Amino acid sequence: MKNILLATSLMATISLPVFAETAFVQSLDLAQYRTDVKTLASDAFGGRAPLSEGETLTLDYLVKAFKDMGLKPGFGDSYLQAVPLAQISADQNMQLDIGGLKFANGSEFTARTQRVAETVSLNKSDVVFVGYGINAPEYGWNDYQGLDVKGKTVIVLVNDPGFVTQDPAVFKGNAMTYYGRWTYKYEEAARQGAEAVFIVHETAPAAYGWGVVQNSNTGTKFTLVDANNNQGQVGVMGWVQHETAQKIFAKAGLDFDSLKQQAAKPNFKAIPLKLSAQLTLNNKIERAESHNVAALLPGKMRPDEVVMMHAHWDHLGTVIEGGKSEILNGAVDNASGVAGVLALARYFKQQAKTAPLDRSVLFSAFTAEETGLIGAQHFAQHPSVPTKNIVAFLNIDGMNVNKGVDYILRYGEGVSELEQYLDNAAKAQDRSVKGDPRPQNGLMFRSDHFALAQQGVPGLLFMSLGDTDPDYIAHKYHKPADDYDPSWNLGGVSQDLDLIASMITTLANSSDWPHWLESSDFKAKREQDGRK
Repeated sequence: MKNILLATSLMATISLPVFAETAFVQSLDLAQYRTDVKTLASDAFGGRAPLSEGETLTLDYLVKAFKDMGLKPGFGDSYLQAVPLAQISADQNMQLDIGGLKFANGSEFTARTQRVAETVSLNKSDVVFVGYGINAPEYGWNDYQGLDVKGKTVIVLVNDPGFVTQDPAVFKGNAMTYYGRWTYKYEEAARQGAEAVFIVHETAPAAYGWGVVQNSNTGTKFTLVDANNNQGQVGVMGWVQHETAQKIFAKAGLDFDSLKQQAAKPNFKAIPLKLSAQLTLNNKIERAESHNVAALLPGKMRPDEVVMMHAHWDHLGTVIEGGKSEILNGAVDNASGVAGVLALARYFKQQAKTAPLDRSVLFSAFTAEETGLIGAQHFAQHPSVPTKNIVAFLNIDGMNVNKGVDYILRYGEGVSELEQYLDNAAKAQDRSVKGDPRPQNGLMFRSDHFALAQQGVPGLLFMSLGDTDPDYIAHKYHKPADDYDPSWNLGGVSQDLDLIASMITTLANSSDWPHWLESSDFKAKREQDGRK
């Protein structure tokens, strides 16, 4: 494995967070990095919401940067890929009625839809508690066994039974599987014919507070649109507060917390609540195009084989909090990651003058990650290069803007051979690799690399949200406080970008195709593409 790592053996003799003078570290312009983050996370960009003025400013900034570097357009003759969206704005004066109990939007429940329809209604829809709402044959689990929920409203628990039991023999124990993600709950309910889903929120199993649910599910939302205007999707995608669920179950003469414990046991049987739900979503529908951005650095020997380096550019725009407008600037999430991609692109473009890579590198930034990986899904369905030719998808979603640390986080274990590449790069920096400190949060399924994984492309997530800032998740994540701070140390940025640069060099100068390690639909898709 010659030419593998930019980090030299000198790194092992220097204690962190002092960095060896690798070629990358010597080239890294932290002043430019700060400028990129500060600009993208400025109030002028308005929180970088798709289809806003903030999108236009962001696209212009990224395209200009890539042009100034001299990188080729990533989509034929354009740096932009149009992502056709429906912009759905539900009237927020809605009210949920279950069994005569009336609940307030935002504080007690949220509801939205991805159906492209001006009105979506629940009219005396029977309510059923379906445990975790999981149908997982490989785990011997089916909460829908023998159940007909067509046209009904289902209430489900967040996460999966492994989290409650902490038993590694139940799903993956504390580590969330995809069956625990809210996206899966809605997808499975739609397959079962349900009309509405309400996920019961609790902070520990969800991995975030109610404020995140509220900001992420109220106001204007975006969706890709299929040939049937998304009519095959569940009509109402909802959440309810834990206290709201307790009230609903009490109205049915049941104890929610007791049934929650029962639902974590095999062969749990769904329970009709003998209550009906009433709700109307009045939607304003607009169709528009958002955009993905990408720039290409062609490889010298095998240009058709591509390593992708990515960060999503979007954030949540502007919300109303406490009766006033607040901009969610998303400095760490994810202006920090976009600035990292730009820094890597500048470095490899400069290196190509004397030491071009064998394979190509595609530097990308996608739209609408915060609304459900929408830009990534569109790219995965309409890639600029065949997904079978994408070697790996490296994805930054929130950098360590504080001091460097003597470890790197790995999300997922025993998933793909990219983990070994990470081990090697970390070892060259004299760093250890630590497992996900919060595997119950399911971060592996919550960023853009997952959409490409579904097409068989192995991915690796680089994320430091809350790891070196214990205040981040509670008070900054998806909140107005996620702002650029000039006091950031940026030692972690230098350190992690150097590691990522070494991995790109390894992958781009080898003929290897990292494999999936565990049996999954991802592995099957990759093998169908001939990458065994």
